Formats: sequence, C-alpha cells, structure tokens
Amino acid sequence: MFYVYVLRSSKTGRRYIGSCENLADRLRRHNAGHSKAIRHGIPWILVHSEGFPNRAEAARKERYYKSGRGRDELDRLYFVVRSPRRQVAGSNPAGPI
Repeated sequence: MFYVYVLRSSKTGRRYIGSCENLADRLRRHNAGHSKAIRHGIPWILVHSEGFPNRAEAARKERYYKSGRGRDELDRLYFVVRSPRRQVAGSNPAGPI
C-alpha cells in the first residue's frame, strides 16, 4: 500500500505534502533530519494521510494536493491560516491614504 501524507511543522507552521510506501518510517526519517529540503521545520506532525493500492494513484493525489485547488481543499479540511502573500513593490493593500 502507498500513502499520501500531509505534515505540519511545529516550528514554522508550514505544510509538506509527500508520498511513500512506509508511512511510519518516512515520518521518522523526516523528523531525524534525513530530508535536507525540510530539515528546517523539525519537528513535523502528521495531519493527514490516505492509502492507495499503487504508487501511480498516490502520486496523482500528491500532485493534486500540491495544486491550487488541492491546497484550498486541505485548508478547508484543517482550517489552516495561510501566511499573507508577499506584496508587489509600490502596492498598497489598505487602499489610498
């Protein structure tokens, strides 16, 4: 069985989406710092996982969760507050003064 998982960093609050075959081992490796790309967010907490019969279906769902629509779905499911987006130089989100 293959899994798609969503992790949340206790340190930064960021989200990480991945897929694997052995979920418990993968979470242990993330929190041990074996994944250089997300080492900065240790400790990671598992917030969501789904099982699939094959790698292709798990990869398909992982790509969906990494898309705009998939991120929105995860935000609705877990009531996540996203950090504000960077502003373009010269723009004023508060409107005219």
